[in-house]
Amino acid sequence: MRNRLEAVKKRFAEIESELEKPDVGNDVRRLTELSKERSTLERTNDEYLHYLKLEQDLHDIDDSGDNELAELMKDERKRIVTELEEMEKAFEVELIPVDPNDKKNIIVEIRGAVGGDEASLFAGDLERMYVRYAEGQGWKVKYIDSVEGTAGGYSYVSFMVKGENVYSKLKFESGAHRVQRVPKTEASGRIHTSTATVLVMPEAEEVDVKIAPSDLKIDTYRSQGAGGQNVNKTESAVRITHLPTGIVVSCQTEKAQLQNKEICMQMIRAKVHDYYQSKIDEARSSERKLKVGTGERSEKIRTYNYPQNRVTDHRIGFTVNTLDRVMEGELEPIIEALIHFDQEQKLLEMK
Repeated sequence: MRNRLEAVKKRFAEIESELEKPDVGNDVRRLTELSKERSTLERTNDEYLHYLKLEQDLHDIDDSGDNELAELMKDERKRIVTELEEMEKAFEVELIPVDPNDKKNIIVEIRGAVGGDEASLFAGDLERMYVRYAEGQGWKVKYIDSVEGTAGGYSYVSFMVKGENVYSKLKFESGAHRVQRVPKTEASGRIHTSTATVLVMPEAEEVDVKIAPSDLKIDTYRSQGAGGQNVNKTESAVRITHLPTGIVVSCQTEKAQLQNKEICMQMIRAKVHDYYQSKIDEARSSERKLKVGTGERSEKIRTYNYPQNRVTDHRIGFTVNTLDRVMEGELEPIIEALIHFDQEQKLLEMK
């Protein structure tokens, strides 16, 4: 930990020196990069300087003797030791490597999986749950594409979520979500088990993934869905296929073909980036066992049990008996537990 803190202190001093150079002040891009890095390191640097001062104060304390002043110095020694120990615990968390995607917006895909109509209904419930949570966080939701289920809900729905630190909060939601309840169509009152899959991807910029125009097949078609001037009259809907991976995305939510194409390009970048990142993660599978699951669609990460009003996240053995509130978007207790567990695992890896 000491070595990492010294590295932060050294780098902060280097940035301060760089920012004083006249040529950096004339380079807007370089100035922005250094200013952002300085902002990231400033708090840890200041706290470490305070830590070093406390260490020096502790070293300088003279609590020898039996007089009143010596007793006061002994109390001061105890206070400083306690503060140093508390700071060391805080440093451990602060020095956990930051996921570079944490501040990014996300694209969410939800699909009804096993269970027919009930799976689609549950996919619709999950979509509503995440949208309610996003609204509570002050984030913005923009729908990309959807296919409604025959009895309601969605067999497929995708949407973007934009806001502050979105990926850091929802990155552990990828996987298979299982519901146990009596379907509306079940006359005998028997409990059914159905699943829906969730995929959460960080929004990818052009610099994150290079896609050659020759790798893309772009098709346009007439929008489908509820009425409107453009539905079935103009080819405003867009479908893009990434030929090397076979990934297909589509969008028909906007009236203009160009806007739908831009959304498709955002999606294709995110999905291609996720595809290749998954390949890298598979090669590190032994390491990833320490993380909060793999995020694979086939991995059952959570069960929503309606008769017991219970939600259980199987990866960390965390249960809350507030399913009714969770489905209204009160996900924070589960999300905080997942983040805390992930931090603990990363701390173990650092030791």
